[in-house]
Amino acid sequence: MQKKQISFRFISVLVALLVLNVMIVPSKVSAAESKVNLGSTESYAVLAYSTITNTGSTVISGSAGGNIGVSTGTSVTGFPPGTVSDGTIHLNDADAIKAQSDLVTAYNDAAGRTVTSDLTGKDLGGLTLTSGVYHFSSSAQLTGKVTLDAQGDPDAAFIFQIGSTLTTASSSSVSLINGARYCRVFWQVGTSATLGTSTSFIGHIFAMESITATKGATVQGQLLARTGAVTLDNNTITNGVCAAVAATATPAAGTTTGTGTVTPASGSEITKTGETNMDFIILGFVFLGMSAGLTVYLRRKWTR
Repeated sequence: MQKKQISFRFISVLVALLVLNVMIVPSKVSAAESKVNLGSTESYAVLAYSTITNTGSTVISGSAGGNIGVSTGTSVTGFPPGTVSDGTIHLNDADAIKAQSDLVTAYNDAAGRTVTSDLTGKDLGGLTLTSGVYHFSSSAQLTGKVTLDAQGDPDAAFIFQIGSTLTTASSSSVSLINGARYCRVFWQVGTSATLGTSTSFIGHIFAMESITATKGATVQGQLLARTGAVTLDNNTITNGVCAAVAATATPAAGTTTGTGTVTPASGSEITKTGETNMDFIILGFVFLGMSAGLTVYLRRKWTR
């Protein structure tokens, strides 16, 4: 009877330790935000509701889809001198109508995501942002450069919910680092978007109303307007291969991210999204070793 009691206690202790070990060692699961499904809209570099108007030698291309189109309007002007590669011009045909319908779905998806950080009132310029959903209750401004850091996860997505207008200053830019991909960057704009002169922009713009790309602005992604026009002026728009950006050096100490965190100084470290912490793994093995030692001890005691 005594040995049975010891055996029961031993099993109870061993099970408790094993459960504790499993709880301490977390699974390697990415917490990155998921992408927005573009549907048939994916093949369009430029899509408008009413008209697409171009001035100068705009170049539209992309292996993911270089189509341009309008629905329900029927007017696309400025091609030539503008050129369309890897696609065709759709004037309120079945393809464009379906793309507009899918744009509504994509827009609502982006607008409905759970906010991870509120950037209302902040300029995007100078920020380094990790995967998440960034909210502006009214307008959003980009002056300078915003950096999007995937932290080594090529599936990381960046979604911006903008209540009214998106405006970029001249020569502003969006930069991708550490595996970030342009096809996982989404800008949901409540009214209209304006890209300033010579802006270098990245991502898919879903504007409720209109989009204006001023002279010399370049876009890696899409310009998609739900209820208004898209206006172009000597632009380069590329909806091409979605390759991950190679990892780069960690930002300097003191760099502020969009979530309000600060990159730690040299000698300290934070765990990245999707990574397990080695300290927890080591601690888990310690508990596992303790349970094994207890097993040996009790077995010897029983055999005496």
